[in-house]
Amino acid sequence: MKTILVPTDFSATASNAAHYAVHLAKQVNCHKIILYNAYQVPVITDAVMTPVELVGIEEMREVSEQGLEKFRQQLQDYAGPESDITLDTVSDFALLAESIDDVCKEYQIDLIVMGITGGNKVEEVLIGSNTISVARHTTVPVIIVPADVEFTPIREIVLACDFKKVVETTPVAPIKKILDETGAKLFVLNIDHNRKHQTGETVFESLLLDTLLQGYNPEYHFADSPDFVEGINHFVSENKVDLIITIPKKHGIFESLFKRSHTKMLAYHSHVPLVVLHD
Repeated sequence: MKTILVPTDFSATASNAAHYAVHLAKQVNCHKIILYNAYQVPVITDAVMTPVELVGIEEMREVSEQGLEKFRQQLQDYAGPESDITLDTVSDFALLAESIDDVCKEYQIDLIVMGITGGNKVEEVLIGSNTISVARHTTVPVIIVPADVEFTPIREIVLACDFKKVVETTPVAPIKKILDETGAKLFVLNIDHNRKHQTGETVFESLLLDTLLQGYNPEYHFADSPDFVEGINHFVSENKVDLIITIPKKHGIFESLFKRSHTKMLAYHSHVPLVVLHD
């Protein structure tokens, strides 16, 4: 891994994610982190008035660049005098979710690390956030770092898998890259209830996944739980998992994480980051 992108809005949550990125960079021997701020000119609107800009673009640019430089210096101090991590900054007049892929291509980004903005309740934290918009739309792997999470070396990783069309939907290369660079043990977890979603293809699909991950010796687990969130939360706690891998699929596991019907406490999010990979 060569370059990590850390989008920031200069909040405490973004700062925490940047701290996580520094520790992660040290673990995977990454030597470059780019701090990225996408800004828009705020406006006020009135039903009978034309939208009015509160500040000009140049002023916003200066605020963005000054904020990034201050943030860079703080992060450099946090990384320590012996750190060989280069910290760069990019300021952009753009919408974050719409610009992120272009930025990743221009700067050859390998990984995005983002904090989750908002309060502690899952609905406040996850629904409609910039982080989720980026994770859903970018093609680059995204690590979502819950607020107040402290970095722990990544030694145990769980891949949440539904064992459906694994050859077509499993991003094998980025999974292997994460495993290679962290040296972590991989669990593959399938959560079901009363075998409601198991079919005659389930065993076959698991064998296909094992073939795709040949040489990495994943450990397979099948958990019975009426609630996906509670099931994965229990597994994470029991096995001291450091990172969860999920693969967005339409109407699949990733989507279910962020539906209001699944916004129970998601306790594992208080201490375990989530990496989103795309097929």
